[in-house]
Amino acid sequence: MDNFIYEENDGIGILTISREKVLNALNTDLIKEGSIFMDTLNDSTTLRVLVITGAGSKSFVAGADILGLQKAGTEEGRKNAILGRNFFQKIEDLSVPVIAAINGFALGGGLELALSCDFRYASTKAKLGLPEVGLGLIPGYGGTQRLSRLIGIGKAKEYVFTGDMVRADQALTDGLVNKLFEPEQLIEETLKVAKLIASRGPLAIKSAKRAINIGSQLDLQSALNVETLEFSYVCGTEDKTEGTTAFLEKRNAVFTGK
Repeated sequence: MDNFIYEENDGIGILTISREKVLNALNTDLIKEGSIFMDTLNDSTTLRVLVITGAGSKSFVAGADILGLQKAGTEEGRKNAILGRNFFQKIEDLSVPVIAAINGFALGGGLELALSCDFRYASTKAKLGLPEVGLGLIPGYGGTQRLSRLIGIGKAKEYVFTGDMVRADQALTDGLVNKLFEPEQLIEETLKVAKLIASRGPLAIKSAKRAINIGSQLDLQSALNVETLEFSYVCGTEDKTEGTTAFLEKRNAVFTGK
């Protein structure tokens, strides 16, 4: 790939956005390439957790292609938004958990990418924000919607309306990121959590993700029905039999994803 580096070991994939010279900024080629690669990952039989990070120590993703946006009219803007939105939706819909390891600037489209992940860890040096209004724009890749669902409408409006960057500790307080780590420890600590998740029943993890994601868009009773369906499904799996048997036999379970 031209814009990404991918490595996978023991069921844990690390996808690094690799445009370090431009602070890993998004452009059309990167978005198209990333969208195609998400389809490949969704078909994987070995992947259990995906970590997304940025190349270098300065930036996760510093935003989008401003020159391209400067030239865009209404129709080009619509096409651009749909392209980016579809890529990020594929990240959100990936069957396995996706963790953002925010190693530096996560601005504009970069923060929107992080928001499409299941949860976010950040470097203590990271800075996050949605600065689009300062360019006469608004977030177009899901930022106005995912941020408000994550941290609440009032706080999300403050982020979007001011366009200000916030420090990592403020992002933690606001609930935008789950944990902070020193820069040199970010990937190591993120991988510890990824390994823990990868050790759990893979079908159960996928069912739990579906139940949470789908249920969050429904009324409570409909969401509970989704949970019941997913619970019923995992009860019929070999992994459930292995997991419960291993517990009773006081040994570690060996899950096969069946």
